[in-house]
Amino acid sequence: MPLHLEPGDGPPSFVDLLATAGYRAMAAGLRLGVFEALAAEGLSSAGLSSEGLAARLGTDPRGTALLAEALVAFGYLERSDDGYTNTASTRKWLSGGGYREVDQFWSTVLFESWDGLEESIRSGKPALDFYGWLSSRPETLGRFQGMLSGHADGIAPEVCGLVPVGARLLDLGGGHAKYAIRLCAEHPGLHATVIDLPEALAVGSGAVTDAGMCHRVALWPGDYDSLELGGDYDTVLLFNVVHGRTAAANRTLLDRVAAAVRPGGAVVLLEHDEHSEDRAADAFARVFSLNLFHGQGGQVYSGAEIEGWLVGAGFAEVATHPLRTSPGQSLIVARKVV
Repeated sequence: MPLHLEPGDGPPSFVDLLATAGYRAMAAGLRLGVFEALAAEGLSSAGLSSEGLAARLGTDPRGTALLAEALVAFGYLERSDDGYTNTASTRKWLSGGGYREVDQFWSTVLFESWDGLEESIRSGKPALDFYGWLSSRPETLGRFQGMLSGHADGIAPEVCGLVPVGARLLDLGGGHAKYAIRLCAEHPGLHATVIDLPEALAVGSGAVTDAGMCHRVALWPGDYDSLELGGDYDTVLLFNVVHGRTAAANRTLLDRVAAAVRPGGAVVLLEHDEHSEDRAADAFARVFSLNLFHGQGGQVYSGAEIEGWLVGAGFAEVATHPLRTSPGQSLIVARKVV
């Protein structure tokens, strides 16, 4: 069983110390290939000794044994007379599932990019350029893009059913192009333009080609804060955009979006809820908000604040739709005043 302590069992920082150490040990296990080695054919029940595991990994036997024991304590591995095996939860999520990419991404973010967090809080300005930091780590950047694309695959059926469309759609920051592709597939008369940075559009380019949508989904590389957006769009998507920006930058962007939308057209935002009834989603939103502040100067904003920006930019009929497929996130739809 995973280690569990009640809040009253000791100083609250001790509980967090153990949780942090457990997550760091798990990250080491992922990077070294521990869970994959134990998932190899024929080892599901027999297991491996620490010496056998070290031989497979090419690691030091004593260090490997100590890591394996820590992973047992935190519920990632089980130990028997036959050796170490993955727990059922580890087999489901980490030894071959896609969630290991999520953990590899977040462990890198938390243990490498948060070094300057105190300086961000002292100064009120991000001490880290998050996207510059990502660009210097191609493997982490690839995981980030893969996470966004995979999440879009999971929620697109629900999201696209809530998006009002006409003939022309503009997607700002949707580099993987999954929403534009699905909306065009569902609405034969729709044409879409996606604006994002070149490294993000590299993912979308392949997806658009594979979907046979090159004639209906245009990809524009560049910074949507400075590019000419065009006009007369029926719908503009801002998915996972405003949380990475300051309030002032969001007001400016929404003014530009309003100028690009036809009267009666819609802007649609996908955002995390500032507070959620789901405790895990609520805790993630608060950690995510701190990470956004540190790396981009943004945060998870309240629905009321976002609605205020929309109304100030000339939108009305603001409606918020909590997502069933992504607890703790909502779609916000507003119409440009005619």
